Amino acid sequence: MAAQLKYKLTADDYLAIEREAKYKSEFYNGEMFAMAGASRAHVIIVSNLVAELRQKLKHRSCNVYSNDLRLRISATDLYTYPDVIVACGQQFFADNQKDTLLNPTLIIEVLSDSTKDYDRGGKFAHYRKLDSLQEYILVAQDEAHVERYVRMPEGNWMFSEIDGLDKTLPLTSIECEILTAEIFDKVDFPIKPIIFEEREF
Repeated sequence: MAAQLKYKLTADDYLAIEREAKYKSEFYNGEMFAMAGASRAHVIIVSNLVAELRQKLKHRSCNVYSNDLRLRISATDLYTYPDVIVACGQQFFADNQKDTLLNPTLIIEVLSDSTKDYDRGGKFAHYRKLDSLQEYILVAQDEAHVERYVRMPEGNWMFSEIDGLDKTLPLTSIECEILTAEIFDKVDFPIKPIIFEEREF
């Protein structure tokens, strides 16, 4: 018996379905991928980031979008929903619906156990194809830890890390900074077990 060929959706098919759907899905290579729900810590961190960024950029030509705005990476045709997007200057959209952004300046993803490898690897590979993207931030939800990638003039990316609740996260792409205490405000981190090593004396 011959194997049935799997029908691949077009981007137009996906958008028609997605705009009527109750739940969000990513789209890549002709397939839709349903997005999982977020944890309480994840939601709090995203809310904190959006609130801080909106306040700091209130009088600037930048918009802050939470994870309900779709992003298209034109070079790879990935459609996805970053946790936080900042777009500055003139903003371009895939069509007149203006619900699919094309040119973010800054992207922030909150890491989870199920997505952290993808966010650091394959997804970042897609994001690097965006000529407009100048900074990529990854925020842990189980500890006060932030990873930061900044696009350098020669095109490569500079990596740095920040640990602790008493630090400042610089966001050079949008010329502002955020205290880590504000990013993780009201987040209850899991208590890490203390491991004792047995030693012979």
